[in-house]
Amino acid sequence: MKLSELYVGQKESLSAQFSMEQVKTFAGISKDFNPLHLDPVYAAQTIFKGNIVHGFLVGSLFSAILGTKMPGEGSIYLKQDMKFVKPVYINDTVTAVVTITDINYEKQLVTLDTTCYNQDEVVVIEGSALVKKMDV
Repeated sequence: MKLSELYVGQKESLSAQFSMEQVKTFAGISKDFNPLHLDPVYAAQTIFKGNIVHGFLVGSLFSAILGTKMPGEGSIYLKQDMKFVKPVYINDTVTAVVTITDINYEKQLVTLDTTCYNQDEVVVIEGSALVKKMDV
């Protein structure tokens, strides 16, 4: 998608379900072995009452959208703000939605709202992103 094809209000989404195996793989990559994510006995004793998915694993859905769907190829992530509002549990279905809120065509900058919802349509992450969109 070319910069000239983008418009304020344009949306794109992506859904995913995160298994314990994916959480373990992410823990290995990120080196975040917090038992809240990995140990069911430990997690059952917390306020969450079960294992939760790493926030940055869930937030990685934004990167997938921005780099492959909208704005798409040629996008460079410059900034991401995320507020983790609610936990995401193992096997929850999460939908990430990005919405263009501003475009600076001269500087090739696109500002977006970034929100994730769980299967009950509850907001689990809210934030914003800034990308540079270079047409190739």
